[in-house]
Amino acid sequence: MDVVLIDLANDPITKLYGAYRVCYSPKTPREVWEDIAAGAVTREKIAAFVDERLKTGHVSPLEQVVFWFGISGVSRSLSHQFVRHRIGISFEQQSQRYVRFTGRNEERLEYIMPESWKDAGRAEEFEKLMGEITRVYREAVAAGIPPEDARFVLPNAAPTNFQIMVNFAELLHIGDLRLCTRAQWEIRHMISKMRSELMKKVPELARYMQPKCGEKRLGYCDEDMKAYEACPLSAVRPHKLQVIEVFKRVRSDAGKPMKDLEEADFRAAEEFREPPTPSPKA
Repeated sequence: MDVVLIDLANDPITKLYGAYRVCYSPKTPREVWEDIAAGAVTREKIAAFVDERLKTGHVSPLEQVVFWFGISGVSRSLSHQFVRHRIGISFEQQSQRYVRFTGRNEERLEYIMPESWKDAGRAEEFEKLMGEITRVYREAVAAGIPPEDARFVLPNAAPTNFQIMVNFAELLHIGDLRLCTRAQWEIRHMISKMRSELMKKVPELARYMQPKCGEKRLGYCDEDMKAYEACPLSAVRPHKLQVIEVFKRVRSDAGKPMKDLEEADFRAAEEFREPPTPSPKA
């Protein structure tokens, strides 16, 4: 598996600052960006402002920061999962119609074998089956069957390549799900590599790319309790039911069921709510 960060939006931190500042300032976008261009706002203030806004969960400005990745040597099993992410991401994937899979190995085509097959002592059977698929596929192509039809015998283990464009909001959502220990091992490994690539260029943003239980995301696990207890992160992350239980103990009067709440209760909640933290001044 190979993952490379091909390119990214120029100066993503400043792009986010501009987007957020337009939301939280009486200034026009022109004025905001004139201040940036004139150096009226230091890089430290820009970074601090963005960091504070990221903590609030204000997501829409993140859609204005875009990354391009090249991904190769992953399985079609992974790709079937990956392309289910549809909002804020664009895929270009290696074709099985226009590319004939000859492989560098004379005995069989290239395939991805999970370690679990080796651990179970079934690697030889896997290899034997891949060899048979290779024979059938190559003979089909040699017989004049179009590659787009010959590919019907190719398995989920067949490798594929991607170039993708993804905005930061969707990338965080992908991390929420695919960095979780419940995610399939291969896609979790791929997303970890994407995060590592980002850490080289924009660590201030990359550190927010965590599983959903991370302290910069939800902060707790919302999977079922059995899965939570089996997760190694359960030693350092709470479960949502534990969070609710703590809240109930701290606010013993908060046990009124939502269905029983009256309009007055919601007005009281609004009045009780603390005022928002003032935004850092530009």
